[in-house]
Amino acid sequence: MTSQPHTPVLLDEVLDALQPLDGAVIVDATFGAGGYTRKLLDAGASVHAFDRDPDAIAAASGWAEAAECPPRLVLHPRRFSEMVDALSAAGVAQVDGVVMDIGVSSMQLDQAQRGFAFSLEGPLDMRMGQDGPSAADFLNTAGEGEIADVLYTYGEERQSRRVARAIVAARPLETTGQLAGVVRKALGYHAGAPKDPATRSFQAIRIHVNAELDELTAGLGAAETLLRPGGRLAVVSFHSLEDRIVKQFLREAAGAVANASRHLPQSAPSAAPSFAALSKAIRPSAAELASNPRARSATLRAATRTEAAPRHRRAA
Repeated sequence: MTSQPHTPVLLDEVLDALQPLDGAVIVDATFGAGGYTRKLLDAGASVHAFDRDPDAIAAASGWAEAAECPPRLVLHPRRFSEMVDALSAAGVAQVDGVVMDIGVSSMQLDQAQRGFAFSLEGPLDMRMGQDGPSAADFLNTAGEGEIADVLYTYGEERQSRRVARAIVAARPLETTGQLAGVVRKALGYHAGAPKDPATRSFQAIRIHVNAELDELTAGLGAAETLLRPGGRLAVVSFHSLEDRIVKQFLREAAGAVANASRHLPQSAPSAAPSFAALSKAIRPSAAELASNPRARSATLRAATRTEAAPRHRRAA
């Protein structure tokens, strides 16, 4: 799938947070190249692995573990927000752990034809599931105001209106190189600058195309529903928008703050805390950063499920 080896981020810290035991049932909500899943299987756990990317599912279909009877690795080619229904169909009502590694995978970034990276020339795609409207579809049809809102909200681009105006003027856009060039020109980028300004726009468009924050919110609620009392949740995020949602979800679920985010589902009034033992933000060690620079923005948050009923109601 990629010319570079995939290194799972904060692997030891995630395993320490989950504490998988022999016979445990764990959900790997974002399977990718299976870095977490391999270690969970090695620990004796059974894993239900989710990924909406058909390439990731196809690459794992030949794993030896999948041939065991009964299988200890069950692959689910669907969004992790659907884990409650998927596991119910598989006869699983509760699990011992859920791990999420949010955002685009290194395999997707390294494939030019997937259109995620501004550093690689490829079609302007960015679809994790390889279905639905692409980034090009959005940018070539949306109004200038909508594009500006996406860039500002999901990329925290302060000059979002200028960039949106430049995008509309340059339409149609078909490749990552074209989009990166338009953004750089609009923002006055010069080679050698410490950070490429296209980073924020590419992030924003990718999040919008894949509805990533809505998926994260729904996935957190699904994990809350599935985890047994004492079950553990571990979430790795890569930018402040994701981490903010995870942090607020866990604090609110632990009874620390009121529900105040539009990204969080409504909670039942006066509900007992559904999570406890919230970790502080855990970040990569200097040794990990030296061996895997892509881990530099990663943050892990973990918590333990209580005996209380789920606070967050599933959407009808």
